[in-house]
Amino acid sequence: MSEINLKSLADRLKQYRKDNQWTLEQLAEQSGVSRSMLSQIERGKANPTLAVTCRVAQALNISIAELVEEPWTQPSIEVVAHDADDNVMRDDENGFVQMLTPPNSTTEFYRLRLAPAATLNSKPHFRGTREILTAHKGKVTVISGSDNRDMEEGDTAYYQADQNHCIINRSDEEALLYMVICLEEPNAIGYEWDLTDHPDNV
Repeated sequence: MSEINLKSLADRLKQYRKDNQWTLEQLAEQSGVSRSMLSQIERGKANPTLAVTCRVAQALNISIAELVEEPWTQPSIEVVAHDADDNVMRDDENGFVQMLTPPNSTTEFYRLRLAPAATLNSKPHFRGTREILTAHKGKVTVISGSDNRDMEEGDTAYYQADQNHCIINRSDEEALLYMVICLEEPNAIGYEWDLTDHPDNV
């Protein structure tokens, strides 16, 4: 989010909170977001994740667009640079995760690279969330809850992501994957990426 948008978010959050006659403590209790994080957002000092923004918007009973920025004020075209460091979620010896969509999108698009035998573990996303995964290069296994499927190069999997799920690289080379996360209902816990070298998950 740009500095201008951060200031807009700070102003809007403060105004909506005051409209509800809530203190920071009350909003923190309603949203599950810490008071310190809310304070940083209101001062324009924090760039919140999609999960945090969803929680705050839901607590205020408004849409994310109302909290962040009205659609007609946004540019018609946004470009995410291939080397944008801010969009890199993970980058280590086990793999690489980069978001290819702007922050606070309701649909998130990722580029993933997994080292041989590496596993990408994910906690449950919001309730109703689905993931679409395409294996552009390499062979992987997808696990969602108690179900698992092997994917060959070129395959696409569509699965529930509101439960524990993971992707395992079963090939002897780096796997290149593209993932779309479709968020439907922002009222569960957020998510985090956990890349590990763990070849015996199945």
